[in-house]
Amino acid sequence: MFHKPPVNNQIRASQVRLIDENDRQVGVVSLKEALEMAYGKNLDLVQVTDKAVPPVVKITNYGKYLYNLQKKEKNVRTSEVKGIRLTYNISPHDMETRAAQAKKFLEKGDKVKIELRLRGREKAFGDLSKDKVNQFLEILGKLIPHKIDKELKREMGGFNMIISKK
Repeated sequence: MFHKPPVNNQIRASQVRLIDENDRQVGVVSLKEALEMAYGKNLDLVQVTDKAVPPVVKITNYGKYLYNLQKKEKNVRTSEVKGIRLTYNISPHDMETRAAQAKKFLEKGDKVKIELRLRGREKAFGDLSKDKVNQFLEILGKLIPHKIDKELKREMGGFNMIISKK
């Protein structure tokens, strides 16, 4: 939950930078003067930020302001890292299926970690494995534009890379 900003008489500064109800900057005024302007328009004086000196306040309807803050907080989505696992002997159709799945992840705003697992003697064929990943990226590139966040890197069990939407 977010913290409610100070409103009207809860504001503790003597001088404030005022923004009117039409989002126009009025300038630095005394708190008393700002409160009189807000009350004259039957609106509230809400402290937008206290990080600035003097603090920034806005003449607005407090209920609507809180509603918009809650709405913004609800719409914030954190991106996750989703995994797509390929194998050395993957068929072309399976590769297309995995590319379609990666496309869905990228459209949602997630990052995609592409893993190519190598087992046993497959570990000797690093160059061919890189070609498999590049082939997958070509197929995916036809579906959705993407950018590489972490380059293809060889690790213990195979290759890994992370991509995201352009």
